[in-house]
Amino acid sequence: MEQPSRTATAADAALVAKLLDAFNREFGVPTPGPAVLTDRLRRLLADDAVIARLAGEVGVALLTLRPAVWYEGRVAVLDELYVVPELRGRGIGSELLAAAEAAVRDRGGELLEINVDGEDTDARRFYERHGYTNTEPGEDEPILYYYRELRPGQ
Repeated sequence: MEQPSRTATAADAALVAKLLDAFNREFGVPTPGPAVLTDRLRRLLADDAVIARLAGEVGVALLTLRPAVWYEGRVAVLDELYVVPELRGRGIGSELLAAAEAAVRDRGGELLEINVDGEDTDARRFYERHGYTNTEPGEDEPILYYYRELRPGQ
């Protein structure tokens, strides 16, 4: 990567939104579109519980931090890690992941969680290559992630 990533500010909301929107569209996942994401990100990036790291205009790592009873410091979730397709395989994702880990540590975080689709073997290999695992120490069963949207009327 030519230059290191940097922490995005609320002023970068449109760029972060553009990258996140492209990520969802690439994988056929619904997106509210860049305009809605930009408005949300302007608010979220002003909060120290949300971090976005930008690799120029070609990659983004988005994290959220929360308190947790099992750790003294906060726990982070890597919500998204995206590099434009034509630049993958050049170390940009690895640099973004390292920068995300450093940002979490700098804010007192002690754990970084990542949710990966089971069939996404490329992403699974990437995270495993960087020391992540989908099992607890001493266990042989994979960790599963369950969710339910709690929007009104659902």
